[in-house]
Amino acid sequence: MKDSSRLILAFLLLVLFSCKKEDSQSKKNDDSEIRDRYFNLEKIGWKSRSYTQVVDDIGFTATEVPIQYYLLKDQGIENLQHVDSLYEENKRERVIEFVFQQDEEKDLLGKDFTGMDYTAAVKYMSFGLNNDFYVVTSKKDTIPCSGVNFERNYKIAPFQKVLLFFSGIDPNDKIQLIYNDYLFRKGTLKFKFKDPFTPIAL
Repeated sequence: MKDSSRLILAFLLLVLFSCKKEDSQSKKNDDSEIRDRYFNLEKIGWKSRSYTQVVDDIGFTATEVPIQYYLLKDQGIENLQHVDSLYEENKRERVIEFVFQQDEEKDLLGKDFTGMDYTAAVKYMSFGLNNDFYVVTSKKDTIPCSGVNFERNYKIAPFQKVLLFFSGIDPNDKIQLIYNDYLFRKGTLKFKFKDPFTPIAL
């Protein structure tokens, strides 16, 4: 009798364990909810929140891009569970694309615009520009720019583009980007991003 009850207990444990394993495996393989979120985010436009100001003959465009855009670009769509976990680790980061463009598509890094030689202007864009940007959150916190990536186009494109990185921002916060323009000497420009991406963020 003891042997049969042990056998039944072992069988029940085996069934229970295999059910749990199948359930967790199906959850792991089911990324439909994550796919829906990304689809919605893509549908409204990854880069839909652009704001442009024109001062004299230079246009300054700031675009807040969801961190998920860059994660998908880097990681691909094969393992969305992994992308989702990376987003959770980095959801307090913000990335803003910032584009400088002259009306007649002249090269803005020339001496006529910056007052410095071309090499010095390139160096400033690469290493000094991060000091000119900061973000103010809806809670009135001031967040300095933690890094800049200058995307060199070697005079092929008629604009200059940088990626600005900010850390430690609540994903529910609205932000305002402040740019103190020392490079082209156009003063202080403010770009207010009205809505965070949180309704459909991961």
